[in-house]
Amino acid sequence: MDYNEKIKKNILYDYRLHITILFVSIISLAIGTINIHIVGSFNLILLPLMYSLFLAILFYVYKPIKWINKDQSKNCARLMLILICPLIVKLAVASGENIDILFNVGPALLLKELGSIGTVLIGLPIAMFLGFKRESIGMTSSICREPQLAVLINKYGFDSVEVKGFFIVYLIGIVLGTLFISFLANILCYVVPLHPYSYALATGIGSTSMNVVALSSLTAMYPDLSSKLLAYSGISNLISVVFSIYVYMFISLPLTEKLYERLHGYFN
Repeated sequence: MDYNEKIKKNILYDYRLHITILFVSIISLAIGTINIHIVGSFNLILLPLMYSLFLAILFYVYKPIKWINKDQSKNCARLMLILICPLIVKLAVASGENIDILFNVGPALLLKELGSIGTVLIGLPIAMFLGFKRESIGMTSSICREPQLAVLINKYGFDSVEVKGFFIVYLIGIVLGTLFISFLANILCYVVPLHPYSYALATGIGSTSMNVVALSSLTAMYPDLSSKLLAYSGISNLISVVFSIYVYMFISLPLTEKLYERLHGYFN
């Protein structure tokens, strides 16, 4: 049995893929987080996750690296389901362990999570207008971060078109989402005169990378309040991770399904 036949039968034999992923991970972690000051209080933050994404794409499309091809891409998809399991368990434990927080915080922190419904009401019609089918359910029913991925995998399966649609937005969020929220945090602080604590609470959307980027912009603008901004942002992000799972399961995803059924006839 040759090498290619082995990896098709058992992904554990694909040692060249594992070594490549390890190499990409080590390089990305070695570079670390880079904070680039642009102008005023605006900072561009580059995270290791972004480097690993670009390196992986480079290795896939760069033809002299012949051992990374469609077979490896399929193997990575199968490995993702295995590797994502510890994260799903962590989110489940965090959700159950901190459920008492949901009963002790004020209504503003809980109601802000309902803002994610806007991705359904606005994003789904646009996605369907652009020609997306069932994958639009995964793309627009949430902000497409890890808690929602666990629900989608459980409901539709890892190889479903809904999960594939999720990963489209997930990867775009890694590259463009961090840049967008950094710009947004800076602009809103100047345009809408709310208290810095309000913006600190708003940074907790359930995404660690976006949370870090937005918070860094706020602390650059209000250095004297950095410790309190960090506290408000941290508890807000934790609540978003915990509460978003329930909002997604019982409100956002069912609403997306219903709206998709209603709009399906108009876009066919």
